[in-house]
Amino acid sequence: MTEPINVVVTGAAGQIAYSLLYQLAAGSVFGPDQPINLHLLDIPMMMDVLQGVVMELQDLALPLLRQVVPTADPAVAFKDAAAAFLVGAMPRKQGMERRDLLSANVKIFKIQGEALDKYARKNVKVLVVGNPANTNALICSHYAPSIPKENFTAMTRLDQNRAQAALATRLGVQVDKVQNVIIWGNHSSTQFPDAFHATVNGKPVPAAVNDDAWLNEVFVETIQKRGAAVIAARKMSSAMSAAKAAGDHMRDWWMGTKPGQWVSMGVLSDGSYEMPKGVVFSFPVTINNGKFEIVQNLPINEFARGKLNATAKELEEERVDAHSVLME
Repeated sequence: MTEPINVVVTGAAGQIAYSLLYQLAAGSVFGPDQPINLHLLDIPMMMDVLQGVVMELQDLALPLLRQVVPTADPAVAFKDAAAAFLVGAMPRKQGMERRDLLSANVKIFKIQGEALDKYARKNVKVLVVGNPANTNALICSHYAPSIPKENFTAMTRLDQNRAQAALATRLGVQVDKVQNVIIWGNHSSTQFPDAFHATVNGKPVPAAVNDDAWLNEVFVETIQKRGAAVIAARKMSSAMSAAKAAGDHMRDWWMGTKPGQWVSMGVLSDGSYEMPKGVVFSFPVTINNGKFEIVQNLPINEFARGKLNATAKELEEERVDAHSVLME
């Protein structure tokens, strides 16, 4: 029998985790033959709520779930972790500047980075979901110097899923018929959802849509603003869809991508596509044996280049702000 792996979820009493935990316990992320121990981290004031989550996990009666450890102690949570979903983060509040948000999150991700460095496996796969996800991943990796930088990723899979669904609706096809949509850059309103390399039933999406103005304007803006639209309608941020995307991201990272297909992940930039090195930037990647590679040599037209430069500029500004906070 395969040995259980320790999987950490932070912000474990929150809404995204509530939808994510069933996926993990049921085997849809790490596979139907991989037992897991769930380490659930949250702040002390959420321990009573978290105990209720533990009860529900027990009541699921799922055979792959071997142990559930609720805790407010990062040392306990990250002990021998093979995978970590960093969901908990300080949300942006009305009137809060980006630097204020980064300042609050530096404290959270400094503690978690240090705990990962000290207690987790050195091959741990870390997915940052809490926003600003790209720069939070950068901060976390900074405080875990003994873990390879490529083991820290940020989630843009929700944006990819949104883009794929929007194109499928436009084209009147099942969502799985649309493949290789790309999210470039930051998980923010500057991201660039790129359909120009996507296919539908194996054919180019731009030809199938036959409306570049829609692809460049309506489609891009819809995906960039989708999170805000969900908040406006639901009065809360995306939870079920964010949890599904987190599971998708980790499953592909763990299991690998299918031949001819790529997915979008925020990874440490190596300068590909002339993007700045040293920021966590969303690229199209293929994954094999737990290792991702950035898809190379995709043609970038003038319109796309402008969008890539804009999101890169924002990420560089975030990096400067985060660095200045770290130096305080």
